[in-house]
Amino acid sequence: MGKDVAVVIGVGGMGQAIARRIGSGRMVVLADFNQATLDAVAEDLRGAGHHITPVTVDVSSRESVSALADSAAELGRVTHIAHTAGLSPTQASTPAILDVDLLGVAIVLDEFSRVVAPGGAGVVIASMSAYFAAGALPPEANTAFAATPTDDLLTLPLLDQLPDPGAAYAVAKRANQLRVQRASIAWGERGARINSISPGVISTPMGQEELAGESGARMRTMVQASAAKRLGTPDDIAEAAAFLLDGTRAGYISGTDLLVDGGTVAGVVGGARDDATRT
Repeated sequence: MGKDVAVVIGVGGMGQAIARRIGSGRMVVLADFNQATLDAVAEDLRGAGHHITPVTVDVSSRESVSALADSAAELGRVTHIAHTAGLSPTQASTPAILDVDLLGVAIVLDEFSRVVAPGGAGVVIASMSAYFAAGALPPEANTAFAATPTDDLLTLPLLDQLPDPGAAYAVAKRANQLRVQRASIAWGERGARINSISPGVISTPMGQEELAGESGARMRTMVQASAAKRLGTPDDIAEAAAFLLDGTRAGYISGTDLLVDGGTVAGVVGGARDDATRT
């Protein structure tokens, strides 16, 4: 069998930074829905010396994700998996966000649990917005998001009550945390680990688009409530991902969420700016 394989799903700012951070010495399977963007990023990373195999994928399609997982496994031992693909409230409608950010994550967790190598690990990008959604969801919703079979997720009655794409995004990201926690059992049976990362406001093209949109002023208020008082960078998230994917440093960590937000949630929840999450 060939080299160890790292799979990075989503080639936005965070995906690119993670690929650069974990790609050295490994085959990198780079996956995205947008063929033109995927090809451009793959070429850029090849120019930096990485071994890249680009694959188009629709994360909302089990068939597509299953094919991606199988393709990665054919190249070698799948030891590193980073799922960064997602849509933001400014970019997409509620149904599209639920398809990609909710269903897509659940499918990736299912399909890559089949192929991840013993000793391997995965990370899923959630969001600090999940922490605000968690307090608003009834306990039965948390149970439903964690335990509902993947193919039935979009039929949950709660999803029909979401008022706007922002709410859909926050709920989907909370569900990501819960699905990761639940999936850690199946991944553990293969001797592998899975965790999530909840970024704060990150200076990616998607993040800048959100800052320029309707929620921009509220997001800036939240950043000012934080200890860091700055936007995060893709490299901040890549470093967190590299840590969680490292079996030597993080081998006893699985089924949990790492909040990487510069202290934003702490600042808001702690009362410094308790109005920051209101729309």
